[in-house]
Amino acid sequence: MNVQEKRNSDFFLRPRFSIDIKENPDELLQRITTYLKSDACIYRSRVAERHVFIDIPVKKSHFWSPQLHFEVEEVDENSSTLKGLFGPKPQVWTLFMFVHFVVATLFLGFAVFAYVKHRLGESLIFPIAILVALPLIWLLLYFLGSIGKETGKGQMKELHDLLITIIEQ
Repeated sequence: MNVQEKRNSDFFLRPRFSIDIKENPDELLQRITTYLKSDACIYRSRVAERHVFIDIPVKKSHFWSPQLHFEVEEVDENSSTLKGLFGPKPQVWTLFMFVHFVVATLFLGFAVFAYVKHRLGESLIFPIAILVALPLIWLLLYFLGSIGKETGKGQMKELHDLLITIIEQ
């Protein structure tokens, strides 16, 4: 089997990937599914049509554990491409996006509040203090996300190695 992995840069910096494989896509998907359901595989997985989701085992999983998601695409009858990405679990991603949305909405709301207070000639101390605090909260969220990404790097490498092991069988 001929496997060619393409990366734009180090996969830790760009967690998307594409792997070309000289194998029928249906046979490849069946082989991947069989391996993931075998007793030798300790990873949690789900397969939906041609999409495969692989998670770290429960005993090793933590808040920042990554998830591997890839799709088996048909190039032709005897060739396939795996296109996927490493990312946070959907629950973590949703939480972070929700908190970012709340911070952005509060920032806009307090900007309007500060403008109204200014036009009315009232004290601007409270709205300005909040307008300074909200970007600091956003920076804190950014650094927490960076720490989480760094914490999950080892498990991301583990999932990558698992995928390479499966497709090279």
